[in-house]
Amino acid sequence: MLIVHVHVHVKPECLEAFRAATAENARCSRAEHGIARFDVVQQADDPMRFVLVEAYRDDDAPARHKETAHYQAWRDTVEDMMATPRSSMRYENVSPDDEGW
Repeated sequence: MLIVHVHVHVKPECLEAFRAATAENARCSRAEHGIARFDVVQQADDPMRFVLVEAYRDDDAPARHKETAHYQAWRDTVEDMMATPRSSMRYENVSPDDEGW
């Protein structure tokens, strides 16, 4: 399983619009076969900062996700709402309940 954390810093005047667009993207993303989990978390001490926590079932799922209409609509909608460009980090799940432990 591939885990991706997408870090987003939103402009204050765009907060509610960003939340609405991102909630819709998350709802649609959760319906994708290749996505095991898709969470949106807001930083407690800085509400302009978010992390999208995306868990993909296989290595090809992120590319398939980026081809969806809902992702492309989200990307285009929120691009100008960001105070800084978004960044992402990729992780591998190494939980003890996975095979290999």
